[in-house]
This record gives sequence, structure tokens and C-alpha cells, in this order.
Amino acid sequence: MTANVGRQRRGQGRRQAHPERSSEFAADRAEALELTPVSRETAERLDRFVALLLAWQQRVNLIAPSTKAIVWTRHVADSLQLLALAPPARIWADLGSGGGFPGLVIACALADVPGAVVHLVESNGKKVAFLREAVRATGAAAVVHAERIEDFAAKAPKGIEVVTARALAPLATLLKAAYPLLKSGVCGLFPKGQDVASELTEAAKYWKIQASLIPSRTDPKARIVVVRSVEPQSRPARTRDSG
Repeated sequence: MTANVGRQRRGQGRRQAHPERSSEFAADRAEALELTPVSRETAERLDRFVALLLAWQQRVNLIAPSTKAIVWTRHVADSLQLLALAPPARIWADLGSGGGFPGLVIACALADVPGAVVHLVESNGKKVAFLREAVRATGAAAVVHAERIEDFAAKAPKGIEVVTARALAPLATLLKAAYPLLKSGVCGLFPKGQDVASELTEAAKYWKIQASLIPSRTDPKARIVVVRSVEPQSRPARTRDSG
């Protein structure tokens, strides 16, 4: 019995170290590509990206460890679904790109589109190194900017059509960071979880927002906030007490 338990634990260890070799991982990949179909060339780029991500994950925290086996549905498909919300867009900016979601995934899908580029904005040095290696390995249509979001937004390249950010900050904070880009009419696509309603309520205290909520293809509780326009709320003038 002890030997059997030992073999079982070693087997579990191998599956945790190499989730991409498991049948569950293959099924998750198939489900993701059914949810968000892509070309064969894009799928091959994404395969290279995911393999690199899992290799780097052993020394750099790029995704939650609990999501390694479901990286395709939890992260890749969740990112790919944004493309359908802005189909004509060619120039994107992804704020706080981290492990490449959604920006690098989108850049893999746009690699064969003339004039397409995704600006990946990340200030963490280790994650910047990963993103640059991933761009090289996949041939994704992306440029990595190793700087803070505020610095990028202050001198962003012209022509940006869509701004994205995933798991970065509450919506009120996110709108403040992205406002220099959004104020020119750029579309914002921000995936959010089940607390999106409370985030919108809080953001409305500071921002006039024209936005819609799109159900996520990958999580029935999640929504994508599509921001069409945003302006700061005018603060009411203070009045003096008459007494």
C-alpha cells in the first residue's frame, strides 16, 4: 500500500509539474478553441506561448498556480473573446500585461493582420523579460513597453483604438489610469468578475461612464465592461454654513 501511495504521489507531482501532458489539459485546450475559434496558425502561436508560459511559471509567478491545468479556458479563451467586441480594431494597448493576458493572446491572433500591433505595458522587470521572450517565440504583433501605465498613457503612440486591462485594478482606479487614452474616444474592454455591479457603482461616484456589460463566454458570472466614453464627474461646489 505504501508503494502504491508513493507512486500515486509521484504521478500527481509529474502532472502538476507538466500539466500540458495530461488529458485534462488537452480537453481544456479543445474547449477553449471551441469557445473562441482561431486559425491553425494562431493556434500554433498560442501553443508556443502557453508552453513558454508554463516553463517560466516555475520561476516567475505569471498566473495563479491553481489555473495551470485550465490555462486555455481560464486565460487564453477569456482573452480571445475580446476580439469579437472590436473586430475592425488593429491597434491595441494592454495595460498591466503581466503574463500576457489579454494583450499577448490578442497579438498572437492579429499576427497576420497588416498594420496590427498590440502595445503591452508592464513595469515588472521579470514579467517584461517574459513578454519580450514570448513575442520573439510566437511572432506576435506586439511591442513591449517597460514602464508604468501613467508614463505610457502620457505619451502613448497615436492611433490606439482599444484599451484593455485584465485583473489589474478596481474599475474606478482603472479608469483613472486609462483616462488619458479613453478621453479621445478609444474603446475600453475590461473583463470583470461577479462584483462588476459594485465596481460600476463605485466608479460612477467619480466618472460619467457610457458603458455596456457583455456576458463572458468563459464564466457565466463574469462580464466584460465595454466603455464607450468616460469623463470625470464635476464635483459639487461647497457652500458655507449660513449660521
